[in-house]
Amino acid sequence: ECPTWAPGSAQAASLLEEAADLLVLHRDFAAAVERCEAGCDSLGQGTGPGSERCERGDSAEVKCSLCVVGIQALAEMNRWREVLSWVLQYYHDPEHLPPKVLELCILLYSKVREPQVMLEVGSSWLRDQTNKSLPEYGSLLELYLSHVLLPLGRFEEAEELVRGCDVFDSKQQQAFLGTICESRCQWTKQEEMHSAAEEQQDAAMETFLGALSQKLLTLLTLLRRALRSMSSHFYLLPYKKMLLATLLLYLVVVRLDPASPTSLPFIYKLVQLFRQAWAAVFSPVHRPPIQD
Repeated sequence: ECPTWAPGSAQAASLLEEAADLLVLHRDFAAAVERCEAGCDSLGQGTGPGSERCERGDSAEVKCSLCVVGIQALAEMNRWREVLSWVLQYYHDPEHLPPKVLELCILLYSKVREPQVMLEVGSSWLRDQTNKSLPEYGSLLELYLSHVLLPLGRFEEAEELVRGCDVFDSKQQQAFLGTICESRCQWTKQEEMHSAAEEQQDAAMETFLGALSQKLLTLLTLLRRALRSMSSHFYLLPYKKMLLATLLLYLVVVRLDPASPTSLPFIYKLVQLFRQAWAAVFSPVHRPPIQD
């Protein structure tokens, strides 16, 4: 037979009060979580799976309040990913969660846009026969539908839950089924719009890549023509005459005296070679004027 009071309930109540003060007044969230953990431990956590069903009266209420304060403190520290595992270490199974704790978890993970975390937990709790007799069952089912199943597009599962719920009368069931149908239509339209946007983006990308490829091909063609023209132009250069002119220039400047009469024939020959090289390199249209 289950006891009405769990051992350490008075200590747990004192720790709950401290945790609430730390959360609200002092904003010391880490210390608030520590007080909540100590309070849950003092209530005999770890006595075995299924022992949560045996808690009655103030003991169960204090434990639930400790978890609520702990959830809020973890959320304030941006440690919301730890919330579900933190709660389940004190209640073991999802179907044993108090309605207030389940509600807070659903709202929390819906707010951070991670409703899939509560998918299996909420389903296990709602399908439990004992929980169906609780007065909060209807509101939690509605909350689970609107914040978990419908945002995830689980319309068939939502319809199954509504049709199998004895808490709702026929009018309420029809109202919920109508809401599910509207959500399904909106989901389908959003999927179609998303698909159309993706197709348009892919087409634009293909067009851009095609234009870029055409420009690149044109640029490569022009570069090939320019290189071919330059190579053929260089092949026509009179290398021997240019080399001879350079050698004569070296002899005139370094070895000969330009003022000496004996060096005049060499200078004249050098000028003639430069004239010939100039005529071979530059065409008559673009040839710059030469001054004696």
